[in-house]
Amino acid sequence: MDRTIGIDYGRARVGIAVSDPLGIFASPVETVPSAKIIDYLQSYAAKENLVRFVVGYPLNLDGRPAEAAADVDVFLKKLAKAFPAVPVVLEDERFTTVLAHRAMIDGGMKKSERRDKNSVDKISAAIILQSYLDRQAK
Repeated sequence: MDRTIGIDYGRARVGIAVSDPLGIFASPVETVPSAKIIDYLQSYAAKENLVRFVVGYPLNLDGRPAEAAADVDVFLKKLAKAFPAVPVVLEDERFTTVLAHRAMIDGGMKKSERRDKNSVDKISAAIILQSYLDRQAK
């Protein structure tokens, strides 16, 4: 089945989300330590057909790359080397953490669960991916 992977890359952790086979819905999957992300994606690719990566790209409010963009740029080079045949799309990730917290509150998550940064990262990845999927559907 074809899958698009959403990635919220961070220096310590990476949130992962995946599309359904039809490319309509994004679902949060897991949070992986940054040092293990390529291994995780290679293992995932052994089970599913990856058709695209959608990577959140940190931008300032004025649209210029944020300081964290340098870390994402390094990751993008590693991703391209490990998956040369899989296209990568960059998606503006401004406000995804705020939206993730709002989704957790609206979903009824307890305050103690909302403090778990792993949950925030994978939900942020799902928001990044869903934003891309919604634009493609138009």
